Amino acid sequence: MNKTVVIHQPDFLPYLGFLHRFLNAELWVILDNVQFVCGTNKSWTNRDKIKTPNGEKWITVAVQNAPRKSKINEIILSKTVDWRNGNLNLIRENYKKAPFFNEIFPYLMSLYSYDCERLVDYNMRSIDMLLELYDVKIDRVIASTLTPTGKSNELLVDILKKVGATRYLSGIGAKGYYDPVPFEKASIEIIWQDFKHPSYSQLFGEFIPYLSCIDMLFNCGIKKSREILRGCL
Repeated sequence: MNKTVVIHQPDFLPYLGFLHRFLNAELWVILDNVQFVCGTNKSWTNRDKIKTPNGEKWITVAVQNAPRKSKINEIILSKTVDWRNGNLNLIRENYKKAPFFNEIFPYLMSLYSYDCERLVDYNMRSIDMLLELYDVKIDRVIASTLTPTGKSNELLVDILKKVGATRYLSGIGAKGYYDPVPFEKASIEIIWQDFKHPSYSQLFGEFIPYLSCIDMLFNCGIKKSREILRGCL
């Protein structure tokens, strides 16, 4: 019996491809015990993009300074920066004229009122909100509870073996780091995600893909967004 597993960091309000992978797998391993990366164009753990009249703009969860190489599950939310109201105001200002603003904005207000200490807990709250709105269900396990060993591909294979995976569904962005040998030795098949970003009606002119999932929700509503996501299968 095949078991397809996704391993991914718990990113903040992620894009559609994040949820798309869950529709093609049985288990998500929440990669909470790897280094928290920030300050680069590849850092998505505590931020994502929305659309404004001037193009893309980041919405960011402010965090406390932490030692270099701190793990995601060690990162603490900032208590000195008013990022909650800042984000809410930014979202409100740019989506208040969206067709489904009144349907979606209360969910964001609830999210931003969620009180917790760690980034990983807040991010999971944001992902759980999206899973509910898009009606996506997947079993999950937290990587740190598996006490995995190794680095890079060896770490992934160790996790996959511990959860009984026969297939690993990976985003194509990881191809540059892929070493087939550990997977072959463990008899684990690699499947590369085939995600073609859908187009839909947006505010502010020409379509911009790869924004946070909330962009489609504001523009298309819950029912239509669920249909569009599943149309990507």
